[in-house]
Amino acid sequence: MDEIIIKNLEVFCNHGIYPEENKLGQKFIISVTLYTDTREAGLTDNLEASIHYGDVSHEITTLLKQKTFKLIECAAEELASHLLHSVKRLQKIAVEVKKPWAPIGLPIEYASVKITRQWHTAYIALGSNMGDRESYLAKAIERLREDKDCRVGCVSSFIATPPYGVTDQEEFLNGCLKLYTLLSPLELLDRLQAIEALAGRKRIKRWGPRTLDLDILFYDDDIIGNERLFVPHIELSLRDFVLKPLEEIAPNKYHPILKKTVTQLRRELNG
Repeated sequence: MDEIIIKNLEVFCNHGIYPEENKLGQKFIISVTLYTDTREAGLTDNLEASIHYGDVSHEITTLLKQKTFKLIECAAEELASHLLHSVKRLQKIAVEVKKPWAPIGLPIEYASVKITRQWHTAYIALGSNMGDRESYLAKAIERLREDKDCRVGCVSSFIATPPYGVTDQEEFLNGCLKLYTLLSPLELLDRLQAIEALAGRKRIKRWGPRTLDLDILFYDDDIIGNERLFVPHIELSLRDFVLKPLEEIAPNKYHPILKKTVTQLRRELNG
């Protein structure tokens, strides 16, 4: 990605853990790197095809003056989130908040916090085999659309499939969707499990009946393995009821461990 850099923007505002900092105010110095694609703007000389760094500078100034933060960590997080939500074409951002007048009683040039945040791409599997299955899936998609840290991309068709693992239960309705999110993998897992809980999901029996099942299939091209989460989903290549709707929206999505596309995995599974 290309970079647009705003370096050392000075803002006088009221942040800090001490009351006098909030009352009297002090200088903060902000630097941001905006990651975007400038190719079209470079070829057309059209500002609408890029990001207006002047407008972004004013957005930063306004936000820091309107709110009060105890920690510069919080100020940096708020800036990154606000700009990623509000600035068109912005895909990723690095924010550094410098505090040159840090009240520590020692000679110091500045204290600073620097963070990098971005929109991530995840693929989510949806399933239900209890009650109004289609309604459960539709409500889950709607809740993701309402989540400020998520943007729902393409959604597959829903398909009816026989149960997997435990076969003595009703057939499932399954689908997949593409999701853009600012959440980390575990934050996304927590958000999905909260949506399952709202649908009355109870984790009693593995592969048992459920009102709603939401699984992270891919998260960017990351490989994750811990006590709570495996990504890519550990049984993805064995589940045609996942691969079929996933192929509909992402046939060329590449499995970073198996080194094959979704279409290749499905063809191999079905012989």
